[in-house]
Amino acid sequence: MPISVLLVDDQELMRMGLNMVLDAHDDIVVVGEVADGAAAIRAAHDLRPDVVLMDVRMPVVDGVTATARILEADGPTKVLVMTTFDVDEHALGALRAGASGFLLKDTPPEDLVSAIRSVAAGDAVVSPRVTRRLISRFLRDDLPPTRDPAILDVLTDREREVLVLVASGLSNCEIAAKLFVSEATIKSHVGRVLAKLDLRDRVQAVILSYETGLVRPGTASTQRQP
Repeated sequence: MPISVLLVDDQELMRMGLNMVLDAHDDIVVVGEVADGAAAIRAAHDLRPDVVLMDVRMPVVDGVTATARILEADGPTKVLVMTTFDVDEHALGALRAGASGFLLKDTPPEDLVSAIRSVAAGDAVVSPRVTRRLISRFLRDDLPPTRDPAILDVLTDREREVLVLVASGLSNCEIAAKLFVSEATIKSHVGRVLAKLDLRDRVQAVILSYETGLVRPGTASTQRQP
């Protein structure tokens, strides 16, 4: 079955360009396109696409609100946000709302296609390093945690350690090398962390790590937290 995609952008030329890029791939089909968040919510409900490619800055209803509403339905649909700026508070809001990642609008076509495939498969497509830069821009070092750190108490010491390294921008392979274990073991740890904390993916894990104060902007990537 091809991956069904809903395009959401208020610029018609942008939608046309995306349509042309995606139409060249047999495993992806565009099932609809709309120009604002309100229409996106309705279309996602009616079409139940695998992936919504969502602009964040739109009239009527913005992409952040639309992302939250679409994902409230707890269906199979994933949201991939597109933004013009690599540091964008709207993109951060969409990630907090449950988007599986974000891309810049000037992303090369082959990277866009790869991102859609990854999101459809259940992976987050934003590099943790990019996400960390975004979060560091909006979560200042002098602010107290915005989430109760006690929610992390369900984690074992090793799971907490893995979460710190995930939030520091390391891949499973890099974490495995640092902790001298197999990549499969780290993948298992990450899966348990996401399940225990009720998180959708690594992107939300990075955000939660900052919001609870487990890691702070500017701290060393390998620092163990108390």
